[in-house]
Amino acid sequence: MHVSRREFLVTTAAAAVMTGSSIAALSPDTVHPAQTPMNAKGKQNMSTITTKDGTTIYYKDWGPKTGPVITFSHGWPLSSDACEAQMFFLASQGFRCIALDRRGHGRSSQPWDGNHMDQYADDMAELFEKLDLKKATIVGHSTGGGEVARYIGRHGTKRVSKAVLMGAVPPIMVKTKANPGGLPLSVFDDFRAAYLADRAQFFLNVASGPFFGFNRPGAKVSQGLIQSWWMQGMMCGHKNAYDCIKAFSETDFTEDLRKFDVPTLIIHGDDDQIVPIGASAMLSSKLVKNSILKIYPGGAHALGDTAKEQLNKDLLEFAKS
Repeated sequence: MHVSRREFLVTTAAAAVMTGSSIAALSPDTVHPAQTPMNAKGKQNMSTITTKDGTTIYYKDWGPKTGPVITFSHGWPLSSDACEAQMFFLASQGFRCIALDRRGHGRSSQPWDGNHMDQYADDMAELFEKLDLKKATIVGHSTGGGEVARYIGRHGTKRVSKAVLMGAVPPIMVKTKANPGGLPLSVFDDFRAAYLADRAQFFLNVASGPFFGFNRPGAKVSQGLIQSWWMQGMMCGHKNAYDCIKAFSETDFTEDLRKFDVPTLIIHGDDDQIVPIGASAMLSSKLVKNSILKIYPGGAHALGDTAKEQLNKDLLEFAKS
């Protein structure tokens, strides 16, 4: 029986929980990278497209096919699984919800090259074209917010009706002369060093600490969320995740944001420890014409999980407006 990388991770993670084993000790590296599962007739069960450079991109397509379209672009080093709470809620409200696994992430293939924002945006454009999506509300979280911005910058809004940037990295994370409030490059160099030294432990540290805000006093820690984040991270290609650190931290989206010409909602937590609000949402809201800025008091980076009821409500209201 063929066992995919994803099935292995899910099964082994569940076993670890039942036996009390540490999630960081699980190793999927002996399993071949994710392959497309086949049904009894040998046909593919997963929804995928093949891009012009031969990369396989996996995507979810939930809800009625005739419903208004909402797309989701996930953060690093995760997959479309990170968007499922919002997708389920909105699909249940009659929306067609689509989310891809970025190249090198999740169930998509792991190309050596092309791990940068221009290509991420072009992959997104190819998916939109092949599914012939129109009047879409495009939602991007964290790195996915950069992907959304670069998509509009490169491909315009002919298929887009609205945009949402949530805990998003634009306009640029790293400190430069033009962005004195950004984070020093050394922060991201440390990210890369920790990643190369022990990426499994690094992912565990991020998930159990700042990503969900579980390092804050009185935080209600969810081991399930930590393990889910770790599992998604470990499904990401080694080089793909490494390259993506540069993509999300050093790409300048300033000119992309100036090209936004659709209603845009910018959502950010004021206690976001991954993408600090001062150098991101506060600046983006000034660059995107007529945008709406909504700040979640005490909100962490992972609003899709830690504030999902409020986020779901806000997304529904905006999509219907």
